Amino acid sequence: MATVFSRIIDGEIPGRFIWSDETCVGFLSISPLAYGHTLVVPRQEVDRWTDAEEELVAHLTRTAHRIGAAQVEAFGSERAGLAVVGFEIPHLHLHVWPSNSMADHSFANAIDSPDEAKMDEAAETLRAALRERGHGESVPD
Repeated sequence: MATVFSRIIDGEIPGRFIWSDETCVGFLSISPLAYGHTLVVPRQEVDRWTDAEEELVAHLTRTAHRIGAAQVEAFGSERAGLAVVGFEIPHLHLHVWPSNSMADHSFANAIDSPDEAKMDEAAETLRAALRERGHGESVPD
């Protein structure tokens, strides 16, 4: 059975995509720690990051790095947070989000019902920042 992330990747469930290449995608989290919080997800279904091929993990990390740098620039945050957790959905994913303090790293502080307009705005802001940083080939319209 396909994971919820595979269903998002396949277009069965809507997602706010900010990145797409042959190996992975990036889309906004529906329970963000901050607006712009992105999940970097491989197209291949792999449960634990330690089960993934090293090349896949390296690609996901490079993509997360690019997205994190764009978040810092686009949202004026001090840093970009990065986490690999994986208990909630059995499909490898990296969380990348704008961060200004350690409090921003607590998943207990996730926004349960984010404002849809702010989510759309964050997605477009992040896409524009990624394009400006030279990653337009991987940024969906």
